[in-house]
Amino acid sequence: MPEHELLLTRYFNQYLGGAANSILSAVHVTPDDPAHPWQNWLVMEILVVALLILLFAVLRPRLSVDKPGKTQHIFEVLYGFFKTSVEEAGIEHGDKYLPYFGAVFIFILAMNLIGIIPVFESPTMSPAVTLGLAMCTFIYYNVWGFRTHGAKYLLQLMGPVWWLAPLMVLIEIASHLARPLSLTLRLYANMLAGEQVTGAFLALSKVVVPAIFMGLHVFVALLQAYIFMLLSMVYVRGAVSHDH
Repeated sequence: MPEHELLLTRYFNQYLGGAANSILSAVHVTPDDPAHPWQNWLVMEILVVALLILLFAVLRPRLSVDKPGKTQHIFEVLYGFFKTSVEEAGIEHGDKYLPYFGAVFIFILAMNLIGIIPVFESPTMSPAVTLGLAMCTFIYYNVWGFRTHGAKYLLQLMGPVWWLAPLMVLIEIASHLARPLSLTLRLYANMLAGEQVTGAFLALSKVVVPAIFMGLHVFVALLQAYIFMLLSMVYVRGAVSHDH
């Protein structure tokens, strides 16, 4: 059994291990430990997705213009926050990008916060999760760049001066490839550090000190979700802007 295997992960390996091994075999991937193919980060990510789906499934029938509930009020505030952030980022026709930015923020925030529950841990403590999120943003802004500008989107790589184009192409390619790496490491390192600090103080004290650092953990979770969303907005703005 792997070290630090969560109870929920143990159940997944016990009852769904065969299914996981079958799926991995179908894509020609061999797990490190066939007896425990499920990893904590994957199980936690699945749990967060399931909880969010359940939340929105319960919320949707209760949406009301006349008598909005508390949960609806929270999401309306979030929507206003996302819309204001897009406008401040200077993205043209930003409303069509709101679903992605909102989904990224809520998904990352939920994964960051679930680690506060003692029997769970934040999936964003795994570089595999943060890399997946970073690649989603990388693909998203490049797809929109091509949809907006067509093949001319590639001209952004050449820079403003034609005789510097060979050098600028190399620099711009390196810059674009560094973006998912930066997003990956920033979110992963901050969440891992926050989780370790909170865990250390939980082991030393049981009430006052852990409460303070759990509050700090919530702040870091919110901040990192916002930074990831904000950087995604910056990349989308650069990709779709006609000024470039």
